[in-house]
Amino acid sequence: MKSTGYFVTAFVLLCAAAPAQSGQPSGVDLKSIDPSVNPCVDFYQFACGNWRKTNPIPPEYSRWGRFNELQNRNQEILRGILEDSAKHQDRSTIDQKIGAFYGACMDEAAIEEAGDKPILAGIAKIRALTNKQDLATEVAQLHGQGVDVFFRFGSRPDPDNSKMNIADADQGGLGLPDKSYYLGPKDEETRQTYVAHISRMLQLIGDSQAEADRKAHAILTLETSLAKASLDRVDRRNPRLTHHPMSLPELKALAPDFNFAQYLQDRRSPSFQKLNVAVPDFFKSLNTTLASASLDDLKSYMLWHYVSAYAPDLSKPFVDANFDFYTRYLTGAKELQPRWKRCVENTDRGLGEALGQKYVAKAFAGQSKEKTQELVGIIESEMEADIKSLTWMSGATKEQALAKLKGVTNKIGYPDKWRDYSSVHVSGDDFIADVRNAREFEIRRNLNKIGNPVDRSEFNMTPPTVNAYYSPRENNINFPAGILQPPFYKASRDMAVNLGGIGAVIGHELTHGFDDQGRQFDADGNLRDWWTKQDSEEFQKRADCLANQYSKFSAVEGVNLNGRLTLGENGADNAGIHLAYMALLGGLENGSVEKGKLDGYTPEQRFFLGYAQIWCENQRPESLRNRARTDPHSPGEFRVIGVVQNSPDFAKAFGCTPGQPMVAANGCRVW
Repeated sequence: MKSTGYFVTAFVLLCAAAPAQSGQPSGVDLKSIDPSVNPCVDFYQFACGNWRKTNPIPPEYSRWGRFNELQNRNQEILRGILEDSAKHQDRSTIDQKIGAFYGACMDEAAIEEAGDKPILAGIAKIRALTNKQDLATEVAQLHGQGVDVFFRFGSRPDPDNSKMNIADADQGGLGLPDKSYYLGPKDEETRQTYVAHISRMLQLIGDSQAEADRKAHAILTLETSLAKASLDRVDRRNPRLTHHPMSLPELKALAPDFNFAQYLQDRRSPSFQKLNVAVPDFFKSLNTTLASASLDDLKSYMLWHYVSAYAPDLSKPFVDANFDFYTRYLTGAKELQPRWKRCVENTDRGLGEALGQKYVAKAFAGQSKEKTQELVGIIESEMEADIKSLTWMSGATKEQALAKLKGVTNKIGYPDKWRDYSSVHVSGDDFIADVRNAREFEIRRNLNKIGNPVDRSEFNMTPPTVNAYYSPRENNINFPAGILQPPFYKASRDMAVNLGGIGAVIGHELTHGFDDQGRQFDADGNLRDWWTKQDSEEFQKRADCLANQYSKFSAVEGVNLNGRLTLGENGADNAGIHLAYMALLGGLENGSVEKGKLDGYTPEQRFFLGYAQIWCENQRPESLRNRARTDPHSPGEFRVIGVVQNSPDFAKAFGCTPGQPMVAANGCRVW
């Protein structure tokens, strides 16, 4: 762990690019602020009110925020790269891969002319099944293409030995966003709309309306049986509830009517003696479903998922049908994304590290990686001090927590070794084939990890991604190049604003190692209880406070947040900003942060504005309703309000007093 001396040095280096002086712009987005609002009454509206007023949601989006602004800028960069590669495919292997892939996606005339021809062979295979004994082979083929039917099977780090990958079998096979959509009376309209959507899609491949309607209802019945057996999202936050090491014979005993031996042979799975079965009861129920459903209904189910998996990339009737249900109905977006954006996203998804090499060279030059690494070191040092200062945690647990923090590794920007796509055939004249080849490559790459050591140098996000993540099984934090830009970070702006932006994000990701999920893994990433009983109870009391606080926030009329589902993210937000604020105080003490007012705000105020303004957004009611049930992240409004309500530092910075809305009577704090 970094020493205090390193902390000062790193902070000076990070701020060496001419710190802002009094009277100079700070980097706070002044145009976004609504000065008519009292920050102690509604800080989110104060920080973002004018931004929200002047940034209505574009018709092709279900929400529009600062993340989307940055993503848009990145997409424009990627578009330029891809258009250039498409014109110069003979320049390099990478240019050929990404240029041909993007070019095939942009060839709308060829895609329209092809219609459903690219998937007819797959449709014919499913329709030709004559007995249930052949299901395993067909499921293996579909899984190899990323078609989610019945269950999921792949690799994951072994929770008991996180340095090795093991096989993992898990629940899956649903077409609606969450199991709850299948079960409650309030979702009857959604279920009927879903049935109509399935029918519409089946009619596109030749079924009569009456036949398609009958099949769609049978598919809903089958998926409902899978949903009832699935763990819900809150339960899945507990890694112990999805940890069930078994032998292959034990898996087969759970579902004897499915030929797992044949399935694994057809998947060309590496051999293994042990696997994790995430939800054993799901596989027991799956066996009942397979035994009781007719072969025709099972075929209809697989056919629907196969067509749906390729629908976004087929001709206009399929694209429109897919959009109308999954995007317009469920999230409220009014229009399709422009084709070029969809093709940029497709290329990033299919050949992300090939495209990422070009992106990094163009948009991540200079000292961005080094400067971010320095800032990570600062926040880590503050977390070390914070853990040592906790009054509710015993010395024995602190020792383990500090060991875990010391074991955290950092990956910044892009991987040290780029993925090799040489085996992926990209023709450039058959887009669906190109998509299938890219999917099969990635799925095969994942499957082949079984029985091999975990490569902790890999990124699970592509370099242009505007996001970051913590991996509990690898105990590392990961920051793709795409997020290391304004509004999160800019080397030349006031460091108080940078700390409120990327500093809080870094603190957020670090804290995930100690949230309700991450705290159950040790420094090596193994699932191990390193807490004393009393400390665990003290943690739970503090976590309950956060869960109860956020459960009172209303996402949209009639729908509150689920504080248990969002607990990890809310806890990371609260702790992340606390750690970044500690770093701010250190910078003020050593003189590397401007102490005077800039743009009329003190450094402490600029810090909180820098944090709040990364979450400025507008969101459609349909999206809010869906995300309240499925997204472990709170909406931007509550990522700000919940945090500042719990922060005495915020109240002090803006002169807020007890009783005002932004001051919680009994603020919650875990870390």
